[in-house]
Amino acid sequence: MTATVTSPSWVSLALDRLVVDLKDFTRSREQMIFIFAFPMLLLAMFGAIFGGQTLGDTGVTFSQYLMAGMVASGILNTGFQSLAISIAIDRDEDVLKRIHATPLPATAFFAGKIAQILIVSAVQVAILVAMGVLLYDVQLPSAAQWGTFAWVFALGTAAATTLGIATSSLLRNAKAASAILTPIVLFLQFTSGVFFVFTQLPLWLQNVASVFPLKWLAQGMRSVFLPESFEAQEAAGSWQHGLTAVILVVWAVIGLVVAVRTFRWQRPEDR
Repeated sequence: MTATVTSPSWVSLALDRLVVDLKDFTRSREQMIFIFAFPMLLLAMFGAIFGGQTLGDTGVTFSQYLMAGMVASGILNTGFQSLAISIAIDRDEDVLKRIHATPLPATAFFAGKIAQILIVSAVQVAILVAMGVLLYDVQLPSAAQWGTFAWVFALGTAAATTLGIATSSLLRNAKAASAILTPIVLFLQFTSGVFFVFTQLPLWLQNVASVFPLKWLAQGMRSVFLPESFEAQEAAGSWQHGLTAVILVVWAVIGLVVAVRTFRWQRPEDR
């Protein structure tokens, strides 16, 4: 009598891949420092320097404003910069080539990556919020604001992750990844209302930043962490939730299309 061999389901394969990705992440000191310690350091530094200041007559402290920006920036760093670099490294070291040679479906591989980013980003946000509450008296959002946080977080993570996967294929090698991506992320951080009040930037910089997702992700997070009265201080005098959702979805779709068309498992010289 021949025993029947049952193939593992797609879900089990994706979960197995998630476990592998999480183990790789926790074993990488560099990634752990970049994802968790670096945002904490920035929050501590800016909070210590400007934390007690209030933004005009709004009654909002700079620490409260900074919290929204740091959460948004953390999502971009994890889903875009860190993911793009890690995939580029895996490609250079032939890890992707070996994975592609296995029966693992490509969709399960990417599902594991996306799930890993969601988990790591959620932990990062929790650490930043706890730090803000304990050290800088940051006020927690209301129940309704947490509902807004959920969809802004989901769409922002989707946009950052798909763009990270897409960008990983546009980088020639892992050595160039950090040198290329770090200036891009820094530019977006300083022009998207992360470290400075967005409306205090020159108008042309506001217009440039409005093209990219971090500005809208940060604005969405401000609607979560700042009081409703601050809405009038935004550039458009509104949180623009509808437009925020549309632009984040558009960037997620752009990243997905580019990723599908350009993703490669092998190094360029091996093709």
